[in-house]
Amino acid sequence: MKEISATNIKQNLIDMIKNEWMLISAGDEQDYNMMTASWGFAGEMWNKDCIICAIRPQRHTFKFVDNCDKFAISFYGDNKKIHAVCGKMSGKDVNKTELTGLTPVFEDGTVYFSEARLVIICKKIYADIINPENFINCDYDEKNYPMKDYHKMIIGEIEKVLIK
Repeated sequence: MKEISATNIKQNLIDMIKNEWMLISAGDEQDYNMMTASWGFAGEMWNKDCIICAIRPQRHTFKFVDNCDKFAISFYGDNKKIHAVCGKMSGKDVNKTELTGLTPVFEDGTVYFSEARLVIICKKIYADIINPENFINCDYDEKNYPMKDYHKMIIGEIEKVLIK
């Protein structure tokens, strides 16, 4: 993997997150987890290149991202087998690493996987649970949160970008 700056990512991150999907991962050699996500943002916040991830509290990966200082997001092209496992199965019940055949890499205080074509390592700088009182259009609340399981939005400062 070659390190590049965040501003040198040539692919459209909106398209990648929305259509290719990403893995969000966190943890260390003793314990880690990853999950598929298709909601998130990339841009500048507080004069820093940042990623914003949205994770529901009931997801097993939530505790890893919540308890760690860093997390990684990674992209795998059109390999939807990874997302079939990491988006539908819980790390509480199965070994996602075995089922996907991914190879964990522990670096810079987090975990990512060597099969990724693009990895973004982030340091958490802000997090907050979506407050339903702040919806301007209540349809978003009703449509996306019928169980009232609001995402936690986690802003991560991009520390390292690795590309194959």
